[in-house]
Amino acid sequence: MYILGIESSCDETAAAIVEDGKHLISNVISTSVKEQALYGGVVPEIASRRHAEYISATVQQALQDANMSIADVDAVAVTFAPGLIGAVLVGVNFAKGLAYGAGKPLVPVHHLRGHIAANYLTHPQLEPPFLCLVASGGHSHIVHVEDWCKYHVLGRTVDDAAGEAFDKVARTLGLPYPGGPSVSQAAKTGDPHYYKLPTPHVEGKYNVSFSGLKTAVVNEVHNAQQRGEEVRVADMAASFQERIAQILAKKLLAAAADTNAKTICLAGGVAANGRLRQLVNDGAQKLGAKVYLPELKYCGDNGAMIAAQGYYEFKDGNIADLTLNGLPTLAIDYR
Repeated sequence: MYILGIESSCDETAAAIVEDGKHLISNVISTSVKEQALYGGVVPEIASRRHAEYISATVQQALQDANMSIADVDAVAVTFAPGLIGAVLVGVNFAKGLAYGAGKPLVPVHHLRGHIAANYLTHPQLEPPFLCLVASGGHSHIVHVEDWCKYHVLGRTVDDAAGEAFDKVARTLGLPYPGGPSVSQAAKTGDPHYYKLPTPHVEGKYNVSFSGLKTAVVNEVHNAQQRGEEVRVADMAASFQERIAQILAKKLLAAAADTNAKTICLAGGVAANGRLRQLVNDGAQKLGAKVYLPELKYCGDNGAMIAAQGYYEFKDGNIADLTLNGLPTLAIDYR
């Protein structure tokens, strides 16, 4: 079964063809990230306009790369929530028109479910149940994936998401957007123990909080500037990365230990962070658990992950009609 996946929830316009939820046929991404970098982050109106400009050609390229036409596709899957609402609506409305015109089923896919499904593309042998940390620019969740379309949230951020904190810290340090890669690059030459950054307290055993950590970095930098001292950018980047990776890994591994999970996954943009991967790998070995990590190309937003999850949503009977609307927020366990 061939699923066409369409993703437009942030600043990547993406389309892909995936066979049976696990085998990539084609994957095309058009991004406005360089333009967004001029403003230090995503400008929703610019992202929406670029989606409208790119989406038709992006989908056509995905079909062409697969040597297929829309007639060869079994269903059209699209991210319908959560995300920047203007951006989401571009993808949803395009997918609705395409599915209707081609007489194909329309499959609504939750963005975070898509991130988790990126692991199926890298590891076709992976099957639920497993524990997954989904960490991205807008979300940080610890999720028990009970089945292909059944989820139970064990913990989440109570304020800033991990990726959002990376972006804000990068901006404070004068590093380019997106913050995750730029902070990670700067951290390579830094001392992760130079700055003593806090571990924010939060209610809920597996919940996380990054607002206070981000603020601590901002205050440290501003105080140094007011004293006329040089900010040690590499050391601050390394110290921040170490603290946020330790927090995420500790919470995930605690949840794994308490639930006796023997399979652990990472997903989302922050899953590309090397230090986080190392900490989770090391901790999982002590628990006797196996870790599955998505290929770096699947960590960011892409159409392949939407097509992959779309396959399982389709099999589960999750079919939408033309009243489908985009949503800015929606729980991963909405159905």
